[in-house]
Amino acid sequence: MVEQPNLLFVIADQFRAMCLEPGGDAVSTPFLDALASDGVSLAHAVSSYPVCSPHRAMMMSGQYPAANGVTHNVNSETATWGVGLRPDAPSWAAVLRDAGYATGYIGKWHLEAPVPADAIYGTGPLEDGRYWDAYSPLDRRHGFDFWYSYGCCDEHLTPHYWTGHAERHERVDVQGWSAGHETDVALDFLRRAGTAPGGSGTAPGGAPFALTVSWNPPHQPFDQLPEGYDTSYAGLPASELLNRPNVDLDSDISREAAGIAALYYAAVSAIDVQVGRLLQALEELDLARNTLVIFTSDHGQQMGSHSLLYKNVPYEESMRIPFVMRGPEEFSAKAAATTVLSSVDIAPTLLGLLGVAHSIPAQMHGRNLAPLLCTGAGLAPDDGEAALYFYYPRNAEDEDLRGLRTRTTKFIAGFHPERGLTTGLYNLVDDPFELDNISDPVLVRSHAAALEEALSAADQQWTGAPALRDLVASA
Repeated sequence: MVEQPNLLFVIADQFRAMCLEPGGDAVSTPFLDALASDGVSLAHAVSSYPVCSPHRAMMMSGQYPAANGVTHNVNSETATWGVGLRPDAPSWAAVLRDAGYATGYIGKWHLEAPVPADAIYGTGPLEDGRYWDAYSPLDRRHGFDFWYSYGCCDEHLTPHYWTGHAERHERVDVQGWSAGHETDVALDFLRRAGTAPGGSGTAPGGAPFALTVSWNPPHQPFDQLPEGYDTSYAGLPASELLNRPNVDLDSDISREAAGIAALYYAAVSAIDVQVGRLLQALEELDLARNTLVIFTSDHGQQMGSHSLLYKNVPYEESMRIPFVMRGPEEFSAKAAATTVLSSVDIAPTLLGLLGVAHSIPAQMHGRNLAPLLCTGAGLAPDDGEAALYFYYPRNAEDEDLRGLRTRTTKFIAGFHPERGLTTGLYNLVDDPFELDNISDPVLVRSHAAALEEALSAADQQWTGAPALRDLVASA
């Protein structure tokens, strides 16, 4: 009898891909480097909507925002617009639970629409009156049985959680760095898995497990770090902390970014230590040989690039995310270097990697890339594989954006009812830092046509679609 592989799925919020790349950010990540060396690191893993809730919803459901209900970050304001992961949205965790897996979720969720009671029992309203934290009722956990989680709370040193069958008013408050505490909880889960009958799961009879660990750091506030954190980054010059050519080192933004970077890298290194703790536990419990380990993020951070600090923009610093895999099967290095993995591809690909591709819900929009990643067969010689980009306007001043990122190019189109259509086109091979917006009308029209075709194929409606069609037809 062939054992079903376990899954350890690890998410670090706002952890950008550049932290793990040779020649990338000036940060030390030995445990993640070792994980990548033992497995593969995808070069073109993309957050299709690089802000917390929309990416997480796509990652869980395999659906685009209009279908899963998460078109913006989830908080008390957007909840009144109907934003929140729909109860009937498909979930890879539900599929695995139905396949006999013991499922668990630890840490940040940020997919539940807050209700007024969450203003009392969660973190509470911020200065602008909005509240982000939310309790997830038992019937809205999308396939996760073990639950040690919260909605959205940026208090890294005084976190809180709702556990098991606890009610909204029965939260657990903790003193200590959130990522370290959540790793402690995960280690306890793994120990139960390692000692269960059969040695491979938490359920009776040794059922396989699928555990998600979702850390909030290195998300801000950047100064909330664990004891003994690495202070060496504070001594580095701005030119080393912000080594990307698209950072203007003489600007006020770069000076602020340099201060952020030293703390951000300290958090990244501290997260790396937690990864090491998890990997060591898998080895000690004899779980490593049959466990698929994945480390990823929901989005990155600009940190001074293009004169921006944070995320939710269509630049590589925000869009590209780490996706490091080590598993029972070997992965194709060629496929890892060239395959474009988008937010909606994660759910069906996870199910494919765990051998339950036959149970992928038909409602999922993403592609199961497992056969490609495991064999490398079927790699297209052109740019056929691509990720859609989304940004839904928050107010009347915002543009409504859509885009298409391939392994070699990125095309972004924005539309505003008064200002019309804008476009950005970048050659990511010759111009990886996106410094040269290509204006050649022939190239712009061809990429506009590709975006139009991709949106149509994905059955995605967009307010700028008529203007995009006019651009394509203007030849």
